[in-house]
Amino acid sequence: MRTLKISNKYLVEAIVFISYTLFAMAWVGGTASMNQIMAAMNINSLASASFISGAVTLAKIVGTFAAAWLALKLGGKYAFFASGILISVGLLTPFAPNYELLLVSRFLMGLGGAFMIVYFNPIVMSWFPPEERATINGINAVAFNLGTGIILWQMSNFNSLTGSWQNTLIIFSLASLALSIAWLFVDEAKPDSKAKDTNKINAHYSYTDGLKDKFSWIYALTYSGILAFYLCLFTFYPKAGISQSALLIGFGIIGTLAGIIYSKKFPLRVPVIRWSGLLIVITVFTLSFSPSEVIQTLSAMVLGFSIFFPITALVAIPHELSKMTSQKITVVFSLFYSISYMVGTLVLWLFGKLVDIHQGDYTWAFALTTLVSGTFFIGSFFLTETGQQKNKEDELCEV
Repeated sequence: MRTLKISNKYLVEAIVFISYTLFAMAWVGGTASMNQIMAAMNINSLASASFISGAVTLAKIVGTFAAAWLALKLGGKYAFFASGILISVGLLTPFAPNYELLLVSRFLMGLGGAFMIVYFNPIVMSWFPPEERATINGINAVAFNLGTGIILWQMSNFNSLTGSWQNTLIIFSLASLALSIAWLFVDEAKPDSKAKDTNKINAHYSYTDGLKDKFSWIYALTYSGILAFYLCLFTFYPKAGISQSALLIGFGIIGTLAGIIYSKKFPLRVPVIRWSGLLIVITVFTLSFSPSEVIQTLSAMVLGFSIFFPITALVAIPHELSKMTSQKITVVFSLFYSISYMVGTLVLWLFGKLVDIHQGDYTWAFALTTLVSGTFFIGSFFLTETGQQKNKEDELCEV
């Protein structure tokens, strides 16, 4: 009997995209339900709740760093499958009888999400030709925001439909498990011909090579300030009376889609990163310091758009570097996310420390986030331009 194989690249992409969207929905849904979860366990300690957040952050750092190692051990297909299974461990969250099991379930789920975000890129590189990769990467970039937005706007409706927050989280986890099983039917034999990749897929590129490569550090540090701001935005800004996070996410989705269209028409990568980076610094400042709620709202809208508009271009750069292979790009993005999360975690701690030192005054903490958000702008002066600008002769030939 012939074994069912999934060999359509767009179906493969659909599984990848929906898998990470479901992770975001389960992840943010669990966070949104944390008050009910803690109440059910009779836990009133904010320290316990913050410890869960800390464990999750650790999972992201460890997971993104270890992702390349896991891919080398299991192969790309089974590494992605393992990430999906770990995300499905979120099924334990609504059933957790104690705080310790809740902590483990959230940690393992975060670990799976950290693995999965790294594997986007080698999968795209294996299945799609170079001219399609920027678009597909841009689409993948919107997955987490889409899942987050769905939960922020529809979680109560989901709970009403399913009967409880527990049932909602169970359904999300079972859907993730179903997609993980579907992934096992993906045909490993297809990617090379589909991608038309002339590089050797198994060319050796280690963590040591990545850490020695200055591109890895420039690339990660460019993004790190944006991630640090994002972490501070959702952790501390509401406590400071700035609660436009849902609006920022909504415009982030619009910005990502606009960025995909822009990157197809204008292939140069660095300019859009640079000028978006400058706009990010300005809008982080006005969001943080303006006394006007109208200006804060407008800033959140522009900021959300500006953060995600250049992401397609940013993610495209490693794919367009010469002599890039699936193994190398896995290491590159493994270091990209782990370094960024380490910087983001440090900034998050410093933000809280500055608020404590100044007795609840957020001025210096906001100055910190404004300052670090500038890494996107500054980093653009050190990034390699990989986009190919069409010259006039090419344009005339096309006409």
